[in-house]
Amino acid sequence: MAPRRTTAKPPKNAPTAPVVCSPCDGSGMVAATVRVGRKRRPVGQQDGICLNCLGSGTDPNA
Repeated sequence: MAPRRTTAKPPKNAPTAPVVCSPCDGSGMVAATVRVGRKRRPVGQQDGICLNCLGSGTDPNA
């Protein structure tokens, strides 16, 4: 007969939390400056997709 175990089994490896992308802070969107005219003066900003994480919000190099 096998000896009885008196302690609980150790927990399985819990999945780690994904690392947040630093350029977009996890939102997947970054501000892109809009330039107009021949002198290319900035007139505002619009949202653009983050090229580091491609919109997922997680760091691909983690």
